[in-house]
Amino acid sequence: MPHILLRHRDVENIHKLDVYRQHDGYAALEKAIKEMTPDEVITEMRSSNLRGRGGAGFPTGLKWGFIPKGEGEKYIIINTDESETGTFKDRELVEKNPHQVIEGAIIAAYAVGAKTIYNYFRGEYMDAAYAFEEALIECYANNLLGENILGSDFSCDFYCHYGAGAYICGEETALIESLMGRLGQPWSKPPFPAVEGLYRKPTVVNNTETLANVPPIILNGADWYLGIGTEKSPGPKIVCMSGHVNKPGNYEVPLGTTYRELVYDYAGGISGDKKFKALLPSGGSGPVITEDALDAPMTFEGLNDYQSVMGSASVIVMDETTDMVWAALKMIHFFKHESCGKCTPCREGTFWLEQVLHRVYDGHGTEQDLKTLESVAKQMVGRCLCALGEFAVSPVLSTIRHFPEEYKAKIEQAMAEREERTAVPA
Repeated sequence: MPHILLRHRDVENIHKLDVYRQHDGYAALEKAIKEMTPDEVITEMRSSNLRGRGGAGFPTGLKWGFIPKGEGEKYIIINTDESETGTFKDRELVEKNPHQVIEGAIIAAYAVGAKTIYNYFRGEYMDAAYAFEEALIECYANNLLGENILGSDFSCDFYCHYGAGAYICGEETALIESLMGRLGQPWSKPPFPAVEGLYRKPTVVNNTETLANVPPIILNGADWYLGIGTEKSPGPKIVCMSGHVNKPGNYEVPLGTTYRELVYDYAGGISGDKKFKALLPSGGSGPVITEDALDAPMTFEGLNDYQSVMGSASVIVMDETTDMVWAALKMIHFFKHESCGKCTPCREGTFWLEQVLHRVYDGHGTEQDLKTLESVAKQMVGRCLCALGEFAVSPVLSTIRHFPEEYKAKIEQAMAEREERTAVPA
């Protein structure tokens, strides 16, 4: 099947405006502006059941529909702060197929009545974003941005903003704070961004991949889109495959593809002919799954029975040689480092999870440490300002659940060494 999102793999130089327009580029925008009302655009998006591709999976049309009607300042923000471990899909889109993202954002702005769009880039993506900025220049030169787009009454401006490499700014309220020049920390909701977002005005925050889905939906219709993927999770999804696989990279697949197909058919199987051990379905944020979950469909609900989530579909594969205590320690170190420190459960919880895990991994653990890890993790769940604290407990609880023997082996070895050191000579 031809690519819907990663179209640059089928069409050479599609990052250039003239090539993009030769392949139906901006036809969806023209259709929306000249043939549809803003409400009709939102209705079409609701009918398509496009769900956010950044991880949360919130229905896109529903989110747009929350924006108040009528006059007034409103904003569209593209979330390209792609900082999740193992995720690199949005970078390829903005670098290789920027016009599809831009077109989706302009359609979103038309639908909600916004006259300003911001793309918030991860700070490390500055070089990758050059193609995106060049695409914006082309759009302004061809009446696709600015005043009276395509001869209509609709006007819209587009700006790029670069963060400073903070994972927390992938959370929409922290992103908004950063965009306003403040410390990138989330706020407690309400107010929600749809009511009071950027500069306290109604704001839509959509993931980069989400907006790349918009032009084909508007051009081909919701029924066409619903024919891809599954009933509850329609459409294509870009999957970031990394770790111990033969062919790491981005793969565009229909939602509903199984994790076994992703690992063995798309990514070429486990590197070095080793055995599969586990995978992270959503980078460090998603609980680990094991062999018994490989035949589950990659959908928003597909891993419910396995106590995990698809998230942003950044799949990190681990082979039989992986020390799962080490893996959990690496992940909790990342979350502890990236915690903004605003709320106590996350700030203190990530600190103590890392401290205790270090003790276990370094060979100084006790049986009480396992109970402490579970206790700290459970006290964080449901008590943090944003999802970072919730994500941080996933590698700890899921590795303890699936690989208790690895934790116990380190603790038993530590206990044996302590007994040997303290033994009284005969």
